[in-house]
Amino acid sequence: MAGSMKSHKNVLLFYCEEMRDLAQQVAARNDDIELRSISWRKFPDGYPNLFISNAHNIRGQHVAFLASFSSPSVIFEQLSVIYNLPKLFISSFTLILPFFPTGTSERMEDEGDVATAFTLARFLSNIPISRGGPSSLVIFDIHALQERFYFGDSVLPCFESGIPLLKSRLQELPDSHNITIAFPDDGAWKRFYKQLQHFPMVVCNKVREGEQRIVRIKEGDPRGRHVVIVDDLVQSGGTLIECQKVLAAHGAAKVSAYVTHGIFPNNSWEKFQHDNGEGPEHGLSHFWLTDSCSLTVNAVKGRRPFEILSLAGPIASALQI
Repeated sequence: MAGSMKSHKNVLLFYCEEMRDLAQQVAARNDDIELRSISWRKFPDGYPNLFISNAHNIRGQHVAFLASFSSPSVIFEQLSVIYNLPKLFISSFTLILPFFPTGTSERMEDEGDVATAFTLARFLSNIPISRGGPSSLVIFDIHALQERFYFGDSVLPCFESGIPLLKSRLQELPDSHNITIAFPDDGAWKRFYKQLQHFPMVVCNKVREGEQRIVRIKEGDPRGRHVVIVDDLVQSGGTLIECQKVLAAHGAAKVSAYVTHGIFPNNSWEKFQHDNGEGPEHGLSHFWLTDSCSLTVNAVKGRRPFEILSLAGPIASALQI
């Protein structure tokens, strides 16, 4: 009986400043997770001057770091910490990088194109081993599925998804019996349909007409349904808005959206309006995001139609693997 019980491990969780709020939520989910701090200072020349508090007390402990590579300027200082922590005689090291940022717009079409996603995967594949062996790497809904094969054998990638959070939220809706899932393209369908296969589905695609790329419904019927558009991330939001319009034109009763990673460069979230109960041609009923991109969370907090589904629970669970 005792042997069949799953043991809990105590984890010391470090974090970058951008992820402070999420780190606090993760620790609140599990008494076995303890927050630890890092001083993120700079020298006069602008280079990082970093200090891991109470470093001598983490020997023999399970250690994790919650990272945010929201811009190239913050990657170097975090890599410096990530490379240092496993060397402090710790039992294990886990890096949580909710959003793997590079490669979201890369198209390898011409000789000379540089795959920055592969470069970042190389960096992360060379995290030093701890006393317990290779480091673990937790990523949610990585954008290009082939990127999971970019990582070397010296790191253990753990690929998680935010879709279970969406499914739980949909069950709470008053019209949960009337939900249809829409995918903006075949790529989104291939990525997520197995996790959502008990819902009716609509699949859209983008076709080129002259200089324009137009979204059309490829298969499925949105008439009278609350249609939820699902994708892994949003940048400018143009495709989602066109998808919303075509679903409304084909009789959807409501249109909502979910993405795991709300990137929204140049405040592109401002394009999305709430429908105010007036119908899907006026906007979205809900736009669900996770808190993988903390800068976006701060920008859209309290603004309809946005609602944040926190990764705190899934991260806390991943730290017990």
